[in-house]
Amino acid sequence: MKAVQIIRPGVLKIVDRDKPSVDKKNNVLVRVAASGICGSDVGIYHGTNAAATYPRVIGHEIVGVVEETGPEAGRIKAGDRVIIDQVTACGRCYACRKGRPNVCDNLLVRGVHIDGGYQEYLAVPEKDCYLLPAGLSDVDAVMIEPATIGVQCCSRARLESEDMVLIYGYGALGTSLLRIVKLYEPKLIVVADIEDRKLEEALNQGASAVINSAREDVAGRCRELTGGHGATVSIDAACVKGSLLTVMNATGNAGRVMTMGFSVSPTEVNQFVITSRELDIRGSRLQNRKFQETIDLVREGKVNLNGSVSHTFPMTEAQKAFDLVDSRDPAVRKVVLVNQGPDKT
Repeated sequence: MKAVQIIRPGVLKIVDRDKPSVDKKNNVLVRVAASGICGSDVGIYHGTNAAATYPRVIGHEIVGVVEETGPEAGRIKAGDRVIIDQVTACGRCYACRKGRPNVCDNLLVRGVHIDGGYQEYLAVPEKDCYLLPAGLSDVDAVMIEPATIGVQCCSRARLESEDMVLIYGYGALGTSLLRIVKLYEPKLIVVADIEDRKLEEALNQGASAVINSAREDVAGRCRELTGGHGATVSIDAACVKGSLLTVMNATGNAGRVMTMGFSVSPTEVNQFVITSRELDIRGSRLQNRKFQETIDLVREGKVNLNGSVSHTFPMTEAQKAFDLVDSRDPAVRKVVLVNQGPDKT
């Protein structure tokens, strides 16, 4: 079978591999139908993702059709359309015992530490497979995984209806976050970005107000928009140099600041801002068993994932897909690699 492998940073190759088979542990064989390109995948390709190991078949947004199951499988059957949880955990360490396997001491993430979805077939445990809602295409179903990231972030932030939320950065991550934040019906949702086109889109998608961070003082505008207090929950969805301090400054007393980036570049942090306002700085990584919750939101019509993907490429044209993402063309939203064959809904 064919697979897309990052040999080392900057070197992407289509390689031939043996088709996997089911065994007692990995008792479900999935024919991968679609797999999204995420910012973390781009980071692995460029060598800026500190968590990745090489060589690696990347891809963690994995949708497919079950081709075969082992005798131990009972819930999943051949022909089912599924999305695969990318998190594998030991179940024994402190984090796992505390119900947080997404930060397991022995965490292995598909597409990062172990091979992921940019291949024709994948054998996985049944427990990592979630049935897809009818009517959602394979390509659009890829967006369930980014939505789980938003669900996890809001859970970690303990978002409430009285909150005033700042989403700093309105790329793919910020877009997914806005979808989920809206469900909590907070008092205010402010989106900040450097592109007016994205800010206009954010308003159309439910943001209460927007800030162009290239022209405006984000912290000052947040105070104006929140009656002088500042945001109660600020989410750094830009994850660039200076963004963390920006959202900290925009957050009012007793607020929560959510970090989601993986950059290892030094960034400024002001302890006075944290201590004087008694801010909570909270990381949010991957998702913690949030797939079913997210799928239920889609099935109930509370989250609409249709039309989120702007471009698709055959998996064998992965280099073209990554080149397009790197072009930073404003028309590019979400890019998905597909295996040849009908899109089953």
